Amino acid sequence: MADEHLNVNGQTRPSNVKHPSAPSLMMNAHFAGVGENAPKEAYEHGIQVIDEDKLFNSNLSTYLSIEKVIPAGFNYHLISVFGSQSTGKSTLLNYLFGTQFGVMSEQERRQTTKGIWMSKNKREEGGANMAENILVMDVEGTDGRERGEDQDFERKSALFALATSEVLIVNIWEHQVGLYQGANMGLLKTVFEVNLQLFVKDGQTSPRSLLFFVIRDHLGTTPLKNLQNTLIQDLSKLWSTISKPTGLENSRIEDYFDFAFVALPHKILQPEKFEEAVTQLSMRFKEGYNDPRKSGLIDESTAPIFLPQYHRRIPADGFSAYAEGVWDQIVNNKDLDLPTQQELLAQFRCDEISREVLVAFDEKITPLEDKQAEDFRMGRLSVIAELGAAMSAARTKVFKDFDTNASRYHKGVYKRKQAELEAKVDTRLKALFQKQLTAAHKSGVESFSEAVSAAVKSGQKKGASYDFAQIVDSEKKKALSKFEEDAKAMSIEGADWSSHNNELTNYKKELDEVSSRLRKDEMRRLATRIERWVRSRLDESIGLEFNKLGSGRGGSGAPEHGERPPTEKDLWDRVWAIFTDTVSQAEKRFTDRASSFDASPDEVDVGLWRLRRKSWAVLRAKIDEEVMEGNILLKLRENFEDKFRYDEHGVPRIWRPTDDIEGVYTKARESTITVIPLLARFKLAKTSAPPPLDAWIGEAPASVSPADEDDLTPIGGVDDEEGKSLEEEMTILSDAKQADLLIRFKKTADGVYVEAKRSAIGGITQVPLYFYGLLLALGWNEIVAVLRNPVYFIFLILLGVGAYVTYTLNLWGPMARMANAASAQGLEVGKERLRAFLESSDTGRQAMAMSGGMDGGRRQEGVRMDRLNGDGKKSKTEEEDLDDI
Repeated sequence: MADEHLNVNGQTRPSNVKHPSAPSLMMNAHFAGVGENAPKEAYEHGIQVIDEDKLFNSNLSTYLSIEKVIPAGFNYHLISVFGSQSTGKSTLLNYLFGTQFGVMSEQERRQTTKGIWMSKNKREEGGANMAENILVMDVEGTDGRERGEDQDFERKSALFALATSEVLIVNIWEHQVGLYQGANMGLLKTVFEVNLQLFVKDGQTSPRSLLFFVIRDHLGTTPLKNLQNTLIQDLSKLWSTISKPTGLENSRIEDYFDFAFVALPHKILQPEKFEEAVTQLSMRFKEGYNDPRKSGLIDESTAPIFLPQYHRRIPADGFSAYAEGVWDQIVNNKDLDLPTQQELLAQFRCDEISREVLVAFDEKITPLEDKQAEDFRMGRLSVIAELGAAMSAARTKVFKDFDTNASRYHKGVYKRKQAELEAKVDTRLKALFQKQLTAAHKSGVESFSEAVSAAVKSGQKKGASYDFAQIVDSEKKKALSKFEEDAKAMSIEGADWSSHNNELTNYKKELDEVSSRLRKDEMRRLATRIERWVRSRLDESIGLEFNKLGSGRGGSGAPEHGERPPTEKDLWDRVWAIFTDTVSQAEKRFTDRASSFDASPDEVDVGLWRLRRKSWAVLRAKIDEEVMEGNILLKLRENFEDKFRYDEHGVPRIWRPTDDIEGVYTKARESTITVIPLLARFKLAKTSAPPPLDAWIGEAPASVSPADEDDLTPIGGVDDEEGKSLEEEMTILSDAKQADLLIRFKKTADGVYVEAKRSAIGGITQVPLYFYGLLLALGWNEIVAVLRNPVYFIFLILLGVGAYVTYTLNLWGPMARMANAASAQGLEVGKERLRAFLESSDTGRQAMAMSGGMDGGRRQEGVRMDRLNGDGKKSKTEEEDLDDI
């Protein structure tokens, strides 16, 4: 250290020096040392970077943070001072930068700086003054008796200073110029060798360093120019003597170093000039630019010291880690590769920065991922509002923050880590985006399907015809517009993967598929409605045709004008005609309605083909219903009775013993029996062959799918795989069923015949002949009296005429019923009169009361007389009243 004694209180310092020189404190005790958990106040003066035991201070980053250097990025500068022990290095730094490095006591003359110490410039910064954020490192002096012959720390500290510093200040005395040891030529040789060791692997891009020679106690006898030339010659000679790596044999010292020289007056003999020169020198520690007209030598007294080519390009926030890594390589005697160290630092810092920026990213994105995952577990289609904006903001911020902090490091590492971060961020955002897009896709398809169905139902409720194709087209445009709007809202600027074009294409394709499915479903529903219409029409029309079988005359009554209806032989012709006409109308309805669905011709053909097959199944089911055993037997009986009980004019027959009942019965029975074979086969009377069902249905269209055939009933003669011919398909009644039906019909017809025979025989009264003689003998007087009395005679004639007319008109039965009704009515009136009489007399009421008491064992409630009916029973009104209770 300097051998001058500084009187802190008695010596004037420059006005812009914030802190006077430090007192003679041993080992910079007022600095934060290695291994100390020092409070913030301990870092006020500086920090020990490396101690005498070669331990690196891990609290360096704390000191830089306190001094607000960390946020500076590249806007900081590092200076190291070299020199022999006790040459005033610390004193020079204290005067130049206002630091408080400990200086040596003149009385003790022993080493005060051990290791490497750092302090920030305390003078005024910025503007026309000194550069901002100047960091000064005071390196342990060389050639000290404490180290003796051990030059290991000297070499390693020089290597560390050269690897980290922009400017290396070499502090020498004027009288030492020209000397090998006194001029620190041994130290400079170490610096040169170390420089080649550092940058031998990358000689083209090695940063330059400035060797700034500060010549102390310059008396002016020897001009500075001569001292400068002497030092340059010595340095060049020294460079030529060092061993150089292969390929660098012809390298010059100017290829690696710039030199600057300054002389300072004697501090003790010329204190005012010394301080003035130091002040002027401090103003040179600012940023400048290289003049291309001058290279290798800087001799201007006012030229800036900090040039861009000197900066090591290590960001301030990574300097601590970089310095520690460099020292670790040095202290372990490993080959120090600065480019590799810079890459390692860049990798470490970029990873650290990446983790830091991802914390804020996680805060924004993790809740969105959790919500999406929860909705997926719950089976909900989640379309998160403002997801695109949130992802864009988070993505932009994380990349911007990373670029701001990491772009200052090694470009190759930075680019690689940037790509890794982008891949990591985009992987998560892409998953969010894809799930959101998929949810919007599925939700849109579902909404589209529901909207179409709702519009169709609304049209059906209104009863008016609706255009299905127009509904589908309108809802499809809405769905596409909504999807594009959602997709654009969730797109991320700058992310190629957030394009929704492919998904939009798939979305359109799925909408078309859903539209086709909805159209098919609607056509199925249309076909179902048409089938119901066909069924209702056939139920009515075919039922009427089969009901005509109940009358041998074609109806239940005689025609008004005597016109005959079609015979039973034309039954199947009428059924086929009705069937084909009905289906033709249904086909027209189907075709007209399907045109509003924008259905393809193939879909219409399939629909018509299915309609014809379904219609035939309806007809066949209706025929089977009509020819069920009970129905067909009833129709055969009605047919027979119509022919048997009515004459050819449709007048009911009244059987007399003289009528040919057997002949009429046989004719009617045989005529009805002929209906059974007619019903057994579906044959047209005109062709005596089954109708051309196979040709009428037609071949299956080429576009028929298996799903279209699943619900179809196989048809014989049409479906070959059914194994049934058209003749078998047209068989209505099997032979066994015909035989059974014939037996049953004959029994039914025989019953009708017996009834008719009995009614004819029952109308004949057999009176014995002697009864007429006895009647004449006993009633002779009365007969004579009647014949002689004109009144009786006329009355007798009228009575006979009336009986004849009554007999002729067959009115005896109605008259008998009238007589029975009149007698019953008279009986009712008599009962009412008797009841009224009993109620009006005391005796009658007592009798009724006694009768009521006797009946109390069976019923407890009283019965009023006026509530009894004509049979003496309680009226229905009374029973209903009781039921209500």
